[in-house]
Amino acid sequence: MELSLHGKVALVTGASRGIGKAIATQFAAAGAKVMISSRKEDALRAARRDMVGDVEIFAANSGDVEAGKACVLATIERFGALDILVNNAATNPYMGPTLEIDESRYDKTFQVNLRGPLFWCKAAWESHLKQHPGVIINIASVGGLRAEGALGVYNLTKAALIHMTRQLAGEIGPTRVVGIAPGLVRTDFASVLIENFGERLANQLPLRRIGEPDDIANLALFLASDKASWITGETYVIDGGAGVRSGSI
Repeated sequence: MELSLHGKVALVTGASRGIGKAIATQFAAAGAKVMISSRKEDALRAARRDMVGDVEIFAANSGDVEAGKACVLATIERFGALDILVNNAATNPYMGPTLEIDESRYDKTFQVNLRGPLFWCKAAWESHLKQHPGVIINIASVGGLRAEGALGVYNLTKAALIHMTRQLAGEIGPTRVVGIAPGLVRTDFASVLIENFGERLANQLPLRRIGEPDDIANLALFLASDKASWITGETYVIDGGAGVRSGSI
């Protein structure tokens, strides 16, 4: 099955590395024109050098509402449209018991992981998708579907993002809103877990390996394509089978 995004314009946040970079790379290779965004312009320029296709950059903090509006407008100005928004950027400044978090890190986690995606969706909707239906993909986490130690606050934001995906799908159709909930993926973001527990965790999975960014990008490409044109409101778990084995990570 050939998946094509020819004629489409995509905006991917958190796209200078990891899952976001993999998604943007695959979208561009599939024919989309792609705007990649993250906080640091030099990192975006380095990422773009690894991509083939029509790719532009826009440095923005994904938790900043005004930056989101500016990035959306810059995408439309540069490419003439915005068909696909991928809310991938996330942060996790705190690991530990939920009730021991301080207000500053709590606020930052919710600002980037939930407030940002909502208002970037709003900017995309009001600027283009309301008149020209497209696709929004929210990158959540399997943590948003279960309770686990040390990542409670991060997982709260991802649980809310999963519900936001369902809520918006019911409100803004025929624009499709879908989610992806990755398990443990080999990225800088998850480096602490990979370095300390990666081999043991991989051996516990039915597929016997940690996920790679391209695993998530493969699913994102399908969901963004016309092959998924009757899918909306759902969030898809992709975790190497962690959910079907006994025990827990």
